[in-house]
Amino acid sequence: MAKMKITAAEMVAAGRARIEEIETKDLIAMVDDPDVVIVDIRDPRERQRGHIPGSFHAPRGMIEFWVDPDSPYFKPIFGEDKKFVFHCASGWRSAITVATLQDMGFDAAHLKEGFSTWAEQGGTVEIPTPK
Repeated sequence: MAKMKITAAEMVAAGRARIEEIETKDLIAMVDDPDVVIVDIRDPRERQRGHIPGSFHAPRGMIEFWVDPDSPYFKPIFGEDKKFVFHCASGWRSAITVATLQDMGFDAAHLKEGFSTWAEQGGTVEIPTPK
């Protein structure tokens, strides 16, 4: 097998070094702020097990297209003048995602430890009703 030019762990570390990271307790305090949009990039199966109430679901695979106003897949929520905080389960996917979005010129932050510490630090979790 060929050696990777950069590992996934190195991509996460490089992203974290240059993006805004928000601690769980700080994002819990921002949940009701109308100027903050929490964006859940986990896959639908992960989200079914519980999510942050009011969070916007944007699957990781589409995010670059959803934030780009020139894309046919653009979602108007990303054109709003708000603070966007992305999260995944552990903060790895969101670190890479936010670094990529920053490269595109989209200003965002991410939840440093992801959803993994949300409930234990007092964050409310909504469990969707099965379809």
